Amino acid sequence: MKTHSWPDAHWHWPVELTHYHGVKRGGFIFSGGQADLDLHGDVVNPANLHLQTVNVVRHLEAILIDLNASLNDLIKLVVYFVGNDNDERLMLDLIAQQLPDTARPVISSICLPALCYPGMRIELEGIAIDPRNRENNNPQFLRSDQLDYLHPHYSHLVRCNNLIFTGDVSAINSDGTVHAPGDVVAQTHEMMRKLKHALCLADAKPDDVLKLNVFYCGDGTAEDWAVPAAVRAEHFNEPGPAATGISVTHFAQPGVMTKIAVTANAQSKSSVYKPQPIRYSWPEGHWDWTTHLPYKHGNRAGDIIHLGGQVALDANATVLHPDDIVEQTKIALANIDRVLQDLGAGMNDIVKVTTFYHGGASADALHQNLTIRSSAFNAPGPATSGIPVPYLVYEQMMIEIEVIAIARNPETTT
Repeated sequence: MKTHSWPDAHWHWPVELTHYHGVKRGGFIFSGGQADLDLHGDVVNPANLHLQTVNVVRHLEAILIDLNASLNDLIKLVVYFVGNDNDERLMLDLIAQQLPDTARPVISSICLPALCYPGMRIELEGIAIDPRNRENNNPQFLRSDQLDYLHPHYSHLVRCNNLIFTGDVSAINSDGTVHAPGDVVAQTHEMMRKLKHALCLADAKPDDVLKLNVFYCGDGTAEDWAVPAAVRAEHFNEPGPAATGISVTHFAQPGVMTKIAVTANAQSKSSVYKPQPIRYSWPEGHWDWTTHLPYKHGNRAGDIIHLGGQVALDANATVLHPDDIVEQTKIALANIDRVLQDLGAGMNDIVKVTTFYHGGASADALHQNLTIRSSAFNAPGPATSGIPVPYLVYEQMMIEIEVIAIARNPETTT
């Protein structure tokens, strides 16, 4: 059973969609990207990062309350924003000020040139645990002085029984300086070393990773992507995790070239949950990358399914319908459906959709793919986030869509 949230008087998109703002299933709550919009989909407080940050946290809180939870139940935050290093510090501090003292979620922050609508400075999404399952999930919030410098209100890693969530892992040292500024290869080696250390905090290792999200400074070409991708791939055996890799023009802190965050499978020490075997998916004839990587298109650990970013490529990594975001969106959705079916699930099991698309602060660019994505779901549909980026991995690629699904299982606690 899924429970959906659209709080009274919550902001709306300018177009009619099947998506809802929050979904609860399988002991977890997933929010879509929260923005400072009004009931008509217009940006409130244009360009004001301070006020927008305060309001998006309030929107997130409203969703959690509507699903019988609170900010205290947050375990992960992801924030996309427009700004610089000072803006990032201000934003992270403002978010922390609104969280209860006992809330210590992991957090990822990604700096972008623009967000969906003109004047929009921040989009915030979260994952929380259903408080009814808090005792069973037994969340542990962990920090280490051997990892990235981190605001004191956040954790480097959260363990909820069989799942592990990390925040950003990068080449930022514990004192806030940057290791090998401007060198993406050296920073990728350092980042992966630190990721191993982070996973060790929860008795896990890279082979336990279910999903990785990596952001790197690049120019949207396969050549630019391939070298750091090969370095990351060295740390995973086959079959490997589902993966999404997104090129950005820069990070907020000068000299930073790449960041990674992962979700991993932990061997539970609790008698409530049994260790989760992992099923992997690569449907016959599915698309491939230009270089061999150990990743699979999706995996299933228990009832939780993670898909890597699905795109409009063929088995030879040729872009289908170049520069056509409408047709590429349809192909990416069809690929999602194929992988889910291979894992014993379907589109209606999706709880969260995250879309990266080629574009900037333009309602037209978002709505071109958003309405098509929405039409793939029955109402009430999953939570969603749409993130414009200057480039994707390959030239003429316009969209990449990743999803989290929780399969229907009568034994699953909702």
